[in-house]
Amino acid sequence: MIETATLGGGCFWCLEAVYLGVEGVTAVHSGYAGGAVINPTYEQVCSGQTGHAEVVRVDFDPQRISYRDVLQIFFAIHDPTTLNRQGNDIGSQYRSVIFTHSDEQAAAAQALIMELERQRVWDDPIVTEVAPAPQYWPGEDYHQNYFARNPFQGYCMMVVGPKVAKFRKQFAHRLSATAGART
Repeated sequence: MIETATLGGGCFWCLEAVYLGVEGVTAVHSGYAGGAVINPTYEQVCSGQTGHAEVVRVDFDPQRISYRDVLQIFFAIHDPTTLNRQGNDIGSQYRSVIFTHSDEQAAAAQALIMELERQRVWDDPIVTEVAPAPQYWPGEDYHQNYFARNPFQGYCMMVVGPKVAKFRKQFAHRLSATAGART
């Protein structure tokens, strides 16, 4: 049975590009969650006025990758210690957030955060929000599989590409057989 993780950690293009290369992930969709506007547009979300975060919905096979492993990748590919910011992307739409789909996911997310805090992985405390999954709104078609379709776009070359490379180096054991073909 396929499960879903909904994660926000800055620009959704970065998260999508990484998770598309993960063994056990069956689909990744960029979109918006956590705000007050019904079916928001990218421009509305970017204004910072809707309350939405840019998120990815990651569908995964728990027989091939655990939810905890999905979250470990999440924490490795973004900075969970900066409030409403990832690098030069600033605003609540870029917040670090885990929207959970069950009590078990919420418990697993909280347990991993506590474990990472005890390990002092980062100098600053983790500010990642953990909350029940609200309504998810799919992003526009041009945002889906963005990095694979636009690898030479400036943001992709400067930000997305290095994150994907870092992931591939750190999590080589988690790469899908088609990872290179997808990105």
